[in-house]
Amino acid sequence: MKTLLKNGKLISDNHIQEADLLIENERIAKIASAISAKEAQRVIDLAGMLVFPGVIDDQVHFREPGLTHKATIASESIAAVAGGTTTFFDQPNTIPQATTIDALEDKFAIAASSSVANFSFLLGGTNDNIEELKRINPKNTAGVKLFLGSSTGNMLVDNEKTIERIFKNVPTLIAAHCEDEQTIKRNLEHYLSLYGAQIPIECHPLIRSAEACYLSSSRAIALAKQTGARLHVFHLSTAKETELLDNTIPLSQKKITAEACIHHLWFSDKDYDQKGVFIKWNPAVKSQADREGIWKALLDNRIDVIATDHAPHTLEEKSQKEYQRIPSGAPLVQHSLVAALTMFRKRGIPLERLVEKMCHNPAILFRIRERGYLREGYYADITCVAEHTPWQVSKENILYKCGWSPLEGTIFDYKVAYTFVNGNLVYDQGTLLTQEKGKRVLFDN
Repeated sequence: MKTLLKNGKLISDNHIQEADLLIENERIAKIASAISAKEAQRVIDLAGMLVFPGVIDDQVHFREPGLTHKATIASESIAAVAGGTTTFFDQPNTIPQATTIDALEDKFAIAASSSVANFSFLLGGTNDNIEELKRINPKNTAGVKLFLGSSTGNMLVDNEKTIERIFKNVPTLIAAHCEDEQTIKRNLEHYLSLYGAQIPIECHPLIRSAEACYLSSSRAIALAKQTGARLHVFHLSTAKETELLDNTIPLSQKKITAEACIHHLWFSDKDYDQKGVFIKWNPAVKSQADREGIWKALLDNRIDVIATDHAPHTLEEKSQKEYQRIPSGAPLVQHSLVAALTMFRKRGIPLERLVEKMCHNPAILFRIRERGYLREGYYADITCVAEHTPWQVSKENILYKCGWSPLEGTIFDYKVAYTFVNGNLVYDQGTLLTQEKGKRVLFDN
């Protein structure tokens, strides 16, 4: 089937053009200033809408298998495409943990039968699974994930010799959650002595402190430089960490890269008064100065991509009273693109930079094959966004299985109208068309 998108503002390759785009089967067949409607069976007039490559989110927690009371790959992939995200990379801390090739392939099988977005998964590192990590296929798996800070089960990797072996032997990109465990434990003990179990949420960024982040990130980056590993530092949360990063090397040649998340760009510690436990993340949302430092590094290309760290929990779980029992994380994937558009407009940043950080750069960094751009011959992963279309985030329009969002009450002026995945229209002005499934992403490693 051929679908013609007419009169859109196409944003790709650092360029905005008013043009038509023809989709044939899974691919973008033609981009031109004017394409005849006779060339297609279906014509959609976008009337000046913004047309983006589908967003690629390199860090989500869709909770399946084992934690499906919070979310499933099906439910969260629906939320993703409704928000303009067409490809996601899921993390390994499920039940069972994806720390073996067999467990990883089980997750791929679930996604193949249930995900409406394209997908890949990261294989989890532990202190004792180096042989499994060496077996990873870099052509069809996004990479390896290391938790260098608190995590579930035995996924905290804190053996220095093991970490060095992983950095030397893994054939893919290594993505790391960097927080120093000993610093966090010391800080936690201090605040427990002051408040007992009822530690105020405002203390969270003091417990999961800037020092804890910097100690861990600096060690990981030093080891990557020493071993030559490809290291991607997830969810930077401090200005100081950005001093460790380089912007003098083209992204395609960088071996050390970094990510900023929507919540660290949107919120600061001033928001704990209003949002409370609903903005409890690891790493923590920190000061306004940290937020500005992250923005500065994002725009001068020390930070390479924007993602979500989408991590849903039930309202019951989030509403517990004791600090240590309140899980960290929140859902964001349905609202990441409109939130980013809002922030970029407020700061006067060109939309081409947003597309670079959310579409192009994830494709370059992970070496994703034929995605992340509006180019003839590439997969037709496309998001069409209407401007000046106000709507408010509410429980009635939230698609996450957990049913809530830290952005509830926010009014956005941008609205996703259409989302295509591999040429299939999967989201049509509020209607989900979910009969087609996404594809396993391939990589040019």
